[in-house]
Amino acid sequence: MATVTSAASRDEIADEIADQIANQIIVQIGEEAGSIWHLLYEAGPLPMTKLIKDSGAPRDLVMQAIGWLAREGKLIIEEEGRKKVVSLVEP
Repeated sequence: MATVTSAASRDEIADEIADQIANQIIVQIGEEAGSIWHLLYEAGPLPMTKLIKDSGAPRDLVMQAIGWLAREGKLIIEEEGRKKVVSLVEP
């Protein structure tokens, strides 16, 4: 026997699933931000392309993590010719 679900219940379920997915994405970006911070701490300043390659994570995730760290004031991104170099802000 099929269960009858109201439109409001379906909307609530959809909203809850969307919230769970958004939270998972935020956690994933935050974890990658931590990995990027540690990579830069160990390696020092890196060109953006090398940072993305060395991270081993998808480019979009790395860029989101860089944005996260930049927003927190933990990164410096400088242009050197045609490349962008990413480094940690000195404490």
